[in-house]
Amino acid sequence: MTIELTYLVWSALLAVAQLLVASAGTFTRIGLGSAVGNRDDMPSEFPGWVGRARRAHANMLENLVIFAILVIATHLADRNNDMTALGALVFFWARVGFAVAYVLGITWVRSLLWFAGFVGMLLIALQLL
Repeated sequence: MTIELTYLVWSALLAVAQLLVASAGTFTRIGLGSAVGNRDDMPSEFPGWVGRARRAHANMLENLVIFAILVIATHLADRNNDMTALGALVFFWARVGFAVAYVLGITWVRSLLWFAGFVGMLLIALQLL
C-alpha cells in the first residue's frame, strides 16, 4: 500500500476517533434517554468543548472527502511521488493538530493547522494537473 493510501486510512480512523469524542460529549450533555431516542428535541448547537468537537468532526468529514478523492485519483493515475507523499503526511498531521486545537479552543493555531491541511491537499492536487 502506498504512503498516500496509508495516510488516507489513518485519516479515516482519525475521523472515527473524532466521532467517538463528539458522541461521548453529546451523550454527557443530553443523557441516555435522549441519546437512544429519536432526538427530536436535541439542540442544534452545544456549548463549549462538545460543540467544538462536533464542529471539528464535521470539518474533518468535509475535508476527508476531498483528500480521499485526491489520494485515490493519484493512485489510479499512478502519479504517486515524494510530493504526494509529503502532501498526505502534511494533511494527516495537520488534521490531528487541528482536531486537538479545535476541541481545546485554540483559535489561531486551529486556523493555521486547517490551512496546513489545505496545503497538503494542494501538494497532491498539483501532481495531478
